[in-house]
Amino acid sequence: MPAIPFVPVTGPRGLPLLGSLPAFGRDPLAFLVRLRDDFGDVVTWSLGPMPMMLLSHPEHIAELLAGDEKLYQPIDVSWVFKQLVGDSVIRSQGADWRRKRSLVQPAVRPRQVRGHAATMVECAVTVAESWQDGQRIDVQREMSLLTQRIVVRSLFGNDLGGRDRQLGDAMAVVGRELSAELRGVGLLTPSWVRTPARRRVLAAVATVDGEIDRLIRARQEAEREADDGEDVLARLLAARDEDGNRLTERQVRDEAVTLWGAGHETTSTALTWCWYLLSASPDVRGRLTAELDRVLAGRMPSYDDYDQLSWTRQVIKEALRLYPPAWVLPPRTARDGVTLGGTPIPAGTTIWCSPWSTQRDPRWFPDPDVFRPERWDMERPESVPEHAWFPFGGGPRTCLGARFALVEMTLVLATLAQRFHLDVDPETVTPKAGLQLQPAAPLHATLHDRTAPTDR
Repeated sequence: MPAIPFVPVTGPRGLPLLGSLPAFGRDPLAFLVRLRDDFGDVVTWSLGPMPMMLLSHPEHIAELLAGDEKLYQPIDVSWVFKQLVGDSVIRSQGADWRRKRSLVQPAVRPRQVRGHAATMVECAVTVAESWQDGQRIDVQREMSLLTQRIVVRSLFGNDLGGRDRQLGDAMAVVGRELSAELRGVGLLTPSWVRTPARRRVLAAVATVDGEIDRLIRARQEAEREADDGEDVLARLLAARDEDGNRLTERQVRDEAVTLWGAGHETTSTALTWCWYLLSASPDVRGRLTAELDRVLAGRMPSYDDYDQLSWTRQVIKEALRLYPPAWVLPPRTARDGVTLGGTPIPAGTTIWCSPWSTQRDPRWFPDPDVFRPERWDMERPESVPEHAWFPFGGGPRTCLGARFALVEMTLVLATLAQRFHLDVDPETVTPKAGLQLQPAAPLHATLHDRTAPTDR
């Protein structure tokens, strides 16, 4: 395929000093789609005084994601996000990024994911056994508690006991304040200013830090008792780089929080959207049920069933297309010497790409707003360019936990859906762009136990 021309087009003029911040803040998702539709594949705009560029074509996105790390400098668009993840691999650059990734990656390789599959299913079974026919649930809260239990047991080899809601509530505070920051002048507020919102964030992060520190101490004590452990934290504590150096305690904390947040929030959000879409699509749900009955025949799923649950995986992939939890990837700021498509990029330009806008582009996905899992049928694949679907990023910085998340979503959905149908209230659901792309209001559903006797 010939190279797609890289021709930057000037986008909306914006306001003095604020640029397009007010328009972006009102509705970030609609704003990014408008840039794509009204201006094209390469659009320049401003967020306050900061020059921005949005890439929407898969070929340009692929080039950006594969770009040389040394040509981009770290960008802290969000003060809130930095407080949560610290200097973890997701925010690192250059040699520091390569070192941290080499230390973290072995802890989430496929062999390790296989070892955690039983935990995923066991936690989902516990939830299924607590549900009752006719019960009303808050879907997002149920999925959040479930995935948090899975990731804490897999990551830390431990359990939160009665503290799971406290930790979840702290994470919710961070998510709300990040959403508010993205929509207002918080993006332009100097880092040293302590607004009431920022004080709430610091208190929430302190709660997270206290619990993570407790779990790290427990794992270190287990190590002293010669329990090597198969959890991710044990592997992080034992990992050594090529010079024989370990991660510092602060670095372990940053990587643990990042993996916990990604493994918990991203997966619970994606599962919430799966239930919403399945409830509104009886034919898709019927085909899912039929596959689960055929492949599992009433038993619990295992890692070895992952490849056989093809329709289940297609449902998840299509849900990730329509509602990618990471609705925008971490932006990159160009240094001197950056070119894209052969075109020099002015130093200081912050470059964005958005799974939300690209994955709903009608050029790559006919009827882009329609839930159609058959798009991903391997026997009848539709022509989708590489990087037209990139909910986990791409290139060298592809999300380290992508395999873990996909296996977890598949096994959890299979475990719960073979027992229950979730009938979500038939209301219009609006996505809200914050730390994750979550429903703007609670998503309530009525449970229907497929195994319960019925006279209907």
